Amino acid sequence: MDENIQNILNHEEMTLAPISKRATAFFLDELLLSFLLIIALWDSFSTATTVEEMINITNTFIFEYMFMKIVYQAFFVMQYGATLGKIIMKIRVIEIRTLQNPSVLSSLNRAIFRIVSETFFYLGFLWGVFDSAKQTLHDKTARTLVINA
Repeated sequence: MDENIQNILNHEEMTLAPISKRATAFFLDELLLSFLLIIALWDSFSTATTVEEMINITNTFIFEYMFMKIVYQAFFVMQYGATLGKIIMKIRVIEIRTLQNPSVLSSLNRAIFRIVSETFFYLGFLWGVFDSAKQTLHDKTARTLVINA
């Protein structure tokens, strides 16, 4: 881990969130957003009779779903320092420079690169497993850390 990051965390008595908490928060957020998509498209889903038809409906609205995820992630991280999943797991996102909730641009950057990571087989998330500061690709680009709240 970058010695500067470690010094900041030690000085402020902060600890990095474990990958298990982050993964659980990710799962909770995905579950919530999937339910919201189903509710929004209920008329279409209720008439689908096969799994293939449901997949086709979902694929039709993939860009809208990505946009919804970006807005959700950026808004909650900027406003609260955490998404609903992170709040439940008692972890939050901070900007390394300020140790506060990420700014609008930082939150938006993080949300967009999170989608990029998902698009490329979650490789940006895997990066966080092996990184000493547990920073994923979207944390690196936004200069953020996920800490225990």
